[in-house]
Amino acid sequence: MAMKKAEMEQHNQRYAELLKMAKGAEQEGLLKKAMQLAWESCEYVDGMMRHREKVDGTEFTSIPSVDLILRYAPLLFEADSLSRLEDWLRERKRVEKKTSEDLAGKIQAARELMWDAHRLWNHVEAAPGTRQDRLGKELGGNQDRWRWIAEMWERMGLLERVSAGPSYELSLATRMGKIVNGKCSECGAITQAPKAMFLEKVRCPDCSHHVLFTLLE
Repeated sequence: MAMKKAEMEQHNQRYAELLKMAKGAEQEGLLKKAMQLAWESCEYVDGMMRHREKVDGTEFTSIPSVDLILRYAPLLFEADSLSRLEDWLRERKRVEKKTSEDLAGKIQAARELMWDAHRLWNHVEAAPGTRQDRLGKELGGNQDRWRWIAEMWERMGLLERVSAGPSYELSLATRMGKIVNGKCSECGAITQAPKAMFLEKVRCPDCSHHVLFTLLE
């Protein structure tokens, strides 16, 4: 769809404003808010790209707001956000075409990270005091990846890391028995259950699919 110059300029400005706000929320550790602002900015991505291509010939390797969503959605078990991002890209073929990185591949990598996050969460929940430096041996895979997830969760206030010699002992900082709202990633229905139930696939009472639920604040 053709866009007028003034419209492209407006989209570019609004995108920059929302991205700045998202990064500010990220620095403060308000990651849910950061993701919300990143999503709002996505509405203006196409116009922003058109403007910058026209003004100075900018070539895009990635899209910062999309990268922010991909960075945190897996750690917050936001399966719905990853599906939503796939739909967003399908509707905006030009955006993906003008980006040199494989965005579909990055979404798949984010899903794999989310499954690793589920494994680590369940492992720490089952064995509080798990040592961080043993995660690679106990769970397999890359030790640096497990350490990074643990450090990010500590920053989010989801995990406690207590110094233990050269490493850390890990324990969950959230109450898994607390009743929370969860949104079905298949049909969008919202239901309530103990938080722990939403950390693995469960049967949706509305559509009967076994899916991951997105935790709602």
